[in-house]
Amino acid sequence: MKKTTNKPAFIPTMYCNLFGHDFVVSKKVTYFVKEYTCTHCKKQLTTNSNGHLTELTPKFKEINAILERIHNSRLERSKEKLITSSI
Repeated sequence: MKKTTNKPAFIPTMYCNLFGHDFVVSKKVTYFVKEYTCTHCKKQLTTNSNGHLTELTPKFKEINAILERIHNSRLERSKEKLITSSI
């Protein structure tokens, strides 16, 4: 049999319990809404409507995807207006 060399899941969790999470931005949804991931335990957070960090649940993933789509379409429209107004 082949043994797996995966680290046990409790070691990163234990590290975060002792020293705290090390969150980095994993995705920029809009200018103000971002998704964060802990580099050790892979815990994911996002900013909620009040600007506070909250756990990234499937519901928040869906909300962020919709926000990103709306944000990107508005950016595209504003770029098109800029191009047409300069002609």
